[in-house]
Amino acid sequence: MVVEIIRYHIPPESSEHFVQAYKEAGAYLKSSEHCLSYEVIQGVEEPNHFIVRIEWDSVEGHMQGFRTSPDFQNFFALVKPYFSAILEMKHYRMIDREA
Repeated sequence: MVVEIIRYHIPPESSEHFVQAYKEAGAYLKSSEHCLSYEVIQGVEEPNHFIVRIEWDSVEGHMQGFRTSPDFQNFFALVKPYFSAILEMKHYRMIDREA
């Protein structure tokens, strides 16, 4: 399992549309066999900062599985307007976790 972290800097006037776009895009993540879970969080001290955290079964599952699927095209169409607001988009491996 790997975790993809996408950090965004979203202007205040776009934040509602951004959140709505990810609510709609989430349906395509949920339908992917490679996506284990995802969350969208907003900064408290800096409310224009958002993090999208997606757990994938593997980097290959994300890059060759999801990204080559029809679901990705629909997902990307919804979030593409915010692509230029990305500060970071990387995969991380889980070291330790406590629920």
